[in-house]
Amino acid sequence: MDSLDARMEQLERRCRRWQGLTFAALALAGLGLGVAALREARPPEEMMASRLVLTDAQGRTRATLGTDASGNAGLVLSDGEGRPRALLGVGEDGSPRLRFSTAGGESLAELTVYSDEAPRLTLSKAGGADLFSVGLQVDGSSRLELADANGRPRAILGADEHGSPNLLLVDRRGQPRVALRVSPTDAASLVVEGRDGEVFRAPGVQ
Repeated sequence: MDSLDARMEQLERRCRRWQGLTFAALALAGLGLGVAALREARPPEEMMASRLVLTDAQGRTRATLGTDASGNAGLVLSDGEGRPRALLGVGEDGSPRLRFSTAGGESLAELTVYSDEAPRLTLSKAGGADLFSVGLQVDGSSRLELADANGRPRAILGADEHGSPNLLLVDRRGQPRVALRVSPTDAASLVVEGRDGEVFRAPGVQ
């Protein structure tokens, strides 16, 4: 009996060992099948890395996310006719840009950040003339420009790197007519030039 019991116990241990090996083999096989299924089910390369295109129910392109030939990343949103109307991108120098365009592709509004510390907002009319722009310069100064219908700046309001304000009014030929300034020492000056060359200065500086 003892010999029979010993043999039975030895057989049971062998069965348990084979069961463990069988379960391990099945687990490895299942893992391999899962990885293969994931590889087969992954989306096309265009959607994974290089380009993603979204279309509407009629098959028209409404959004495109990808990179250009230079490697610059961008997101383009299009209208119902498939015409690009909004762009969010990053240029070669790393400057982010947000642009809104007409149906013909002409810029109407653009926000750009240069050197991580010099944002600029520009509003334009169809045809490309900038009518309004405001921004910060790299040196810490600020500038606001109002232009005429031809894009020529006519009023310029700014502050230098010390925060001292100044206002400049320009005629159609680009000649300054009115200059109002406040110096870093809070001294104010005003220069007004008339049509015939007369010049008024306050407080009478030469």
